[in-house]
Amino acid sequence: MARHLSDRDVDLVVGLIDSWEGKLSWDALSDAVEPLIGIRPARQTLALQERVRSAFEHYKERQKSGYVKVKPPASLRIAEQRIRRLEAENSRLEHENARLLERFIRWQYNAHKFNVSAEKLDAPLPYADRDSSEAKS
Repeated sequence: MARHLSDRDVDLVVGLIDSWEGKLSWDALSDAVEPLIGIRPARQTLALQERVRSAFEHYKERQKSGYVKVKPPASLRIAEQRIRRLEAENSRLEHENARLLERFIRWQYNAHKFNVSAEKLDAPLPYADRDSSEAKS
């Protein structure tokens, strides 16, 4: 039986996808991950992990949208400023993500406490006809 991916393995795979250059496929990703985690995971194993699948799909969308890699800065000083800015942005986003996760856990607890089903929480939003100025009843 295949070994499940640990959280550390998933972090390594997502990091690899974030730094990937060129054409990305599940087979190429499995091959590149093997030296990092010690096994060659199947496509299905990778795709079952929500974070890996999301990173993979995001990479594919960026490639389809015509994303062009930024050429390296001309000087180390400019590169250092950019790295500092990106690290600050990353830190801010990690903090924001942690606050959103805490909020989600609180909502999840309250939904359970007040017997709100997952189906009700996942119900689609009502349609809003923004072209009409008439009130609908």
